[in-house]
Amino acid sequence: MTTEALTIPEGNAMFDGYRAAFEKYGFSPAVKSGDFLFISGQVGARPDGTAPTDVGAQTELAILRIQELLRLAGLDLSDLVDVTSYHVDIENTLEEFMAVKQRFIKSPFPAWSIIGISGLSRPELKIEIKATAALCK
Repeated sequence: MTTEALTIPEGNAMFDGYRAAFEKYGFSPAVKSGDFLFISGQVGARPDGTAPTDVGAQTELAILRIQELLRLAGLDLSDLVDVTSYHVDIENTLEEFMAVKQRFIKSPFPAWSIIGISGLSRPELKIEIKATAALCK
């Protein structure tokens, strides 16, 4: 089985500001392996690294980052087969998260695990979403 990191072209507005972090922390934003694309956890941060304060805007940014990685692989959100979202303060933010999720994710729905956590890599981040997509249609 072949495994390769997804190539993000230079000049990609969504990810250019994160190239140093990929190297520093030793990870790829997405990896193709077998018939799947594995997408690392995407947070709700803008391309400049700042994060909005509300969970709805963070959720939208995280999903847009996933959507961009899927696009680079020739896929779209309908190709998702498994998703895990990590939520800080889940009791108070899940409703806002779900409203945004429902705008982007349509039937047939992927498997989805929603997990409440105490914190993410930066205190202002409230949501992180990792995903797996099927490469073959």
